[in-house]
Amino acid sequence: MTDSIAQRLLDWYDEHAADLPWRANKDPYRIWLSEIMLQQTQIDTVIPYYTRFLDAYPTVAALAHASLDEVLKKWEGLGYYSRARNLHRAAQQVADELDGQFPTTAAELQSLPGIGPYTAGAVASIAYDESVPVLDGNVIRVLTRLEGISDDVTLNTTRSDLWALAAEWVPQQRAGDYNQALMELGQTICKPRNPECTRCPLNDRCLAFANGEQEHYPVKKKKAPTPHFDVAAGIIYNAQQQILIAQRPLDGLLGGLWEFPGGKQEADETLPQTLSRELREELAIEVRVGELFVQVKHAFTHFRITLHAYECQYLGPMPPYDVPQLLGANAFAWVTRDQFAKYSFGKADRMVIEALNRRKNMLL
Repeated sequence: MTDSIAQRLLDWYDEHAADLPWRANKDPYRIWLSEIMLQQTQIDTVIPYYTRFLDAYPTVAALAHASLDEVLKKWEGLGYYSRARNLHRAAQQVADELDGQFPTTAAELQSLPGIGPYTAGAVASIAYDESVPVLDGNVIRVLTRLEGISDDVTLNTTRSDLWALAAEWVPQQRAGDYNQALMELGQTICKPRNPECTRCPLNDRCLAFANGEQEHYPVKKKKAPTPHFDVAAGIIYNAQQQILIAQRPLDGLLGGLWEFPGGKQEADETLPQTLSRELREELAIEVRVGELFVQVKHAFTHFRITLHAYECQYLGPMPPYDVPQLLGANAFAWVTRDQFAKYSFGKADRMVIEALNRRKNMLL
């Protein structure tokens, strides 16, 4: 039965596979790059980033020799920036420790930063045709519908069972094509809503389809309400009308990106009080908090924020310091608005920059 599933998927893939730029050859660097970019990101969004990234860094050596700031700037707007940081670290490891050669097995690939079981299986099977499984959201949906698996897929025990099932089904030959077929089936036919079951090459052995319960799978526990936080940020001007920006610590959320400094509001604290406190804790500076300039809303994976950006006058460093201190930042810089384009910012801060540019254009 398993051989029949694999063959039918491969036959379907041979006829219907999408023409995607990372399928042009078996270069492990290009496959790895595409798999990292495709994590939690739609194909149509990834393609232009992938093309531009390869133009800038056509080889793993070129990526390894680039600065992290340059890499983050090329990644700007794609989100989930830890992927870019891990991509850069992994490229340096391949270039410096592995003589520029990618590991050739899924087990060895997992020694590189940012490569877990899914990415390792995808790269090893597609680039080297190793007979190893993949398990992403699309594959989980296909497997649970085919087999009528009603266990909660967010549980580790269920995930382990699904990995075992995926490993049982992967063929010895053309494993990469089979894995891509399984994922593409989930993307294009076995969709979360309104699956096109009549077009599916496996519909005659799908328990969910037979029972009319396709949209019941996969089973997941209900998500908790998404928390919301108010954040205060400063557009801080010095006497020369330059603006202070800070680089976030390299580890953690949006690590390595630049921002208008500030932080999350605490209980029983006004937003101006939040901003003053955060600037003292982050950079050891004092400012005069002025008018609210703009509010922007942004959603992250597990929480939402409203960013309140205030225009501020720089008063100077806190005694006994002569300059701002890197207490909670990786770096700082005084820049003009024309220089923002040289730095990589997260989405919320880019919306503040857009508002600044709109006001500048109105005044011209």
